[in-house]
Amino acid sequence: MSDGQTAGLMAAGQPEPRRERKKVGLGTALALMLVGSIVTGSVVGVTVSAMQDSSTNVSNSLEQPSAQTVNQVDQPGSVENVAQAVLPAVVSIRTPQAEGSGSIISSDGLVLTNHHVAAPGERSGLQVTLNDGSTHRADFVASDAATDIAVIKIRNVSDLPTLQFGDSTTLSVGQQVVAVGAPLGLSSTVTSGIVSAMNRPVRASQEGGESSLIDAVQTDAAINPGNSGGPLVDMQGHLVGMNSMIASLSQGSGEEAGSIGLGFAIPSNFAKRVADQLVNTGKAEQPKLEATVLFNQEGNGALIRDVIPGGAADKAGLKPGDVVTKLGDRRIDSADSLIAAVRSHEFGETVQLTVTDSQGNNERTVEATLSSE
Repeated sequence: MSDGQTAGLMAAGQPEPRRERKKVGLGTALALMLVGSIVTGSVVGVTVSAMQDSSTNVSNSLEQPSAQTVNQVDQPGSVENVAQAVLPAVVSIRTPQAEGSGSIISSDGLVLTNHHVAAPGERSGLQVTLNDGSTHRADFVASDAATDIAVIKIRNVSDLPTLQFGDSTTLSVGQQVVAVGAPLGLSSTVTSGIVSAMNRPVRASQEGGESSLIDAVQTDAAINPGNSGGPLVDMQGHLVGMNSMIASLSQGSGEEAGSIGLGFAIPSNFAKRVADQLVNTGKAEQPKLEATVLFNQEGNGALIRDVIPGGAADKAGLKPGDVVTKLGDRRIDSADSLIAAVRSHEFGETVQLTVTDSQGNNERTVEATLSSE
């Protein structure tokens, strides 16, 4: 991914340094939205009045009884049904430096969230607000900056509702999904949309010079700062992704970025594997090709710079100067694309790589067995 592509990507909910932050208060933001609504309503009213004829019968909604709103909560697959099922298992997370969201994954208080949400609270403290409005202290368990995944634990709780993981490999483009979280601190916010794309390699910079790379589920469900760490669920209420990043048109003006319909979530299968490692060992490892790669400036693909002697790439016959253009049926167009694709596979899995020379010639296929855990 080029610098130009990564510049517009940011971690949703990640705070900017205080001295550089220029922020519109929530009250002001809402006021601006209301002004826009009033102006639009006025224009529409004028247009309708201009079209009316003195002989035309006027229908006035103020003089008619209100229609009964149909509640679809009991209808399986409705957004209302999903919201009712999911909201009790979603929390808001606050630290002195950040705000975000999280999914309860154990009844005794384990919460899945983003590294960039939880890490600031490792020493300064974490506060969690449940859907019922109660607040609790929480402890930092572990996190992994490279994948932007973290686990925290709410203190002194039991019998909490939990979210069930879904299988993110079965997601399809166009499938309806629901995002839940606390954008701009507005807890228990529900938005809906579709899966816009799969397997998007997305890298975002974090504080301290760290960066994370995820093989993302792209969605047009509205995701804003504060949604980070919250769940993306299917229409059965299963957690299929963790909302982590948004694309922004902002070019460093200092204004808070907002949704433009390009949100990115960590696939649930990947998040589950990393979270399990964090809980059990305190750290996370990923399958590796055991080679260093660079963006291929001569064309598409990932350029092999070095291979580790005896590693997966070496055993597969890869050499410095080779260019990987496919992993299985998936096209590889950058170094990040290859890294993300490898991470999405399992430890010890054998994958097929399509390889050319640096000029794009002499294509061949090799098999590589990824590193074990």
